[in-house]
Amino acid sequence: MYLLIIEDEEKATEQLKKGLAEANVFTDVANNGLQGLILAQKKEYDLILLDVMLPGASGWEVLKKLRAGGSSTPVIMLTALDSVSDRVMGLQLGADDYLIKPFAFSELLARIQSVLRRGIERKPDLLRVADLEVDFFSHSATRGGKRLDLTKKEFALLSLLIHRTGEALSRDRIAERIWNLGFDSNLKIVDVKIGNLRVKVDDPFEKKLIHTVRGFGYVLEDRDEGI
Repeated sequence: MYLLIIEDEEKATEQLKKGLAEANVFTDVANNGLQGLILAQKKEYDLILLDVMLPGASGWEVLKKLRAGGSSTPVIMLTALDSVSDRVMGLQLGADDYLIKPFAFSELLARIQSVLRRGIERKPDLLRVADLEVDFFSHSATRGGKRLDLTKKEFALLSLLIHRTGEALSRDRIAERIWNLGFDSNLKIVDVKIGNLRVKVDDPFEKKLIHTVRGFGYVLEDRDEGI
């Protein structure tokens, strides 16, 4: 899961990042409304945590511009403003949920799960390709019934590939989503980590699922023999 946190309070941001990282959730952070809006328009996120009182542009303004631009990314507003009118405004502008500060982190996780589960394009908890299974609820993967011993980054990489089964992903896109690297970065890390993943996912098995797209990137798919 890849979230964007738009929050100007440094302490609150660090607590959110730490808690989400422990839950295997990757994050980008923006500390003002304009920066957050640019990131939200430029990159794909599963969900946005959006503070209301922000420098540069308020959370209301950011949300309004996102929805006006056609973005359907789920948004949870985080704010100390607890009046009914504030909550109504957020929902009318297109927020998916509204959480009042201070809040328990366990409640935030529950709200995130709830919003994603009721989304129109909800991602399933379990995906399968051939005899490979990835369980996002338990953060585990198996092949041929055998559990794969994956690191957090390897699981994130496999998750990205299996969510885009049959779609060739460029090295640039993989680097951006998994390591938050820009297009001018050294992308050898992608080849190295894909190689490490193949050792665990493909090498012990006759059928290979992770394929190289020459000069471009990689794709995960169940190909017929001879292709």
